[in-house]
Amino acid sequence: MIQILFYSLTGFFSLIFLFGFIYRKTSGVCTCKNQLHGKTVIVTGASAGIGKEAAFDFAKRGARVILACRNLEKAGKIKDWIVSSTGNKNVVCRHLELSDMDSVRKFAKETIEKEKKIDVLVNNAGMASAKRQLSKQGHELTLATNHYDTIVKSAPSRIINVSSVGHTFQGLDLDDMHFKNRSYSWMKSYSQTKLCNVLFTNELARRLAQK
Repeated sequence: MIQILFYSLTGFFSLIFLFGFIYRKTSGVCTCKNQLHGKTVIVTGASAGIGKEAAFDFAKRGARVILACRNLEKAGKIKDWIVSSTGNKNVVCRHLELSDMDSVRKFAKETIEKEKKIDVLVNNAGMASAKRQLSKQGHELTLATNHYDTIVKSAPSRIINVSSVGHTFQGLDLDDMHFKNRSYSWMKSYSQTKLCNVLFTNELARRLAQK
């Protein structure tokens, strides 16, 4: 009985610690009041969650915001909401399927042709698949969506790659990144993509600092 009580209390306090840790890491409020008039911002995955709120905040600060989404119908509704809520009509939707490198290249080409400059690029979109799937180019789908999409040439003054604490849960198996020779786990797949994001961002920062 005492042993059961001990394990129950240990589990209870462990959960409290975990929730407290997550709360401290995610409950910050941005108090910056800087305006972004004259700036152009791209937000991937802007139709929901972090991307949606980021796009809204950028628009509220006066930036030109490009919603890069795979579902243009859903993106259109978000655009209408942002415009009506902020009064900023300089919000556009463009199709971008991040798991398809052809779509990524097409989006990049269109953006370069239509935009004079890109000041901020927010690589936010991501996913986690319950089963192993392949992208059009034959890459494991989670890796193709969550990491390979960041390999796009641009010249912004700020590049923001959204990762998660999940990057600490899994190392990289460089010999089998696409789970061809090992059992697929959505958590392992997702975690390794987030680690790729962090490593890529660190290396990108190092290289850009040299220019």
